[in-house]
Amino acid sequence: MPTDVKPSSRVRAADELKQVALEQFASIGFAASSLQHIADRAGYSKSSVLYHYASKEALLEAAIEPAVAEFEEVLEAYLSGRGTGRRRVLVDRVVDLLLVHREAVHVFLIQGPSLSDLPIIARANASVRRLAAAVCEERENVADQVRFGIALGGAAFLLTAGRTFADEELRPTDDELRVALHDVIREMLAPTA
Repeated sequence: MPTDVKPSSRVRAADELKQVALEQFASIGFAASSLQHIADRAGYSKSSVLYHYASKEALLEAAIEPAVAEFEEVLEAYLSGRGTGRRRVLVDRVVDLLLVHREAVHVFLIQGPSLSDLPIIARANASVRRLAAAVCEERENVADQVRFGIALGGAAFLLTAGRTFADEELRPTDDELRVALHDVIREMLAPTA
């Protein structure tokens, strides 16, 4: 069986629309994005978007579901793990998740409170709350809760909107970001005395 089979134009169109939608949702926000604008940016008609996705909400769900599912997997692995190295593994997996799914994570972390009536966002918000509770369970002080929020939300912001603050030639590569994020997030989430 040949391995160089190209995806059908329908699959390719659906994937292209999801990617353009993610970029729009992360850069200008879900509320400010329209199906027409997404269609125009992707080079399709609005009817093509509606052929693949029944609504903007359905497009959002399709676009961010893989990131939400992976976030849930990371959470479950952390909750079921034991030992001193589990926080390091958590940080490593979260950083990789942020880098791979930067736009999707930005949407559900940064815009999550305003979109909480959407089922996929409610699901993501619940996972973020469970992770926050697990990471902060042994430390109930407000400063540690703030550190968690800044670590996760700040990284999500940096990887999308924050990248526009640096000139193109000064922007770090993903490999440089990975190393820096591992160090900074690990330090921020380290248990305090």
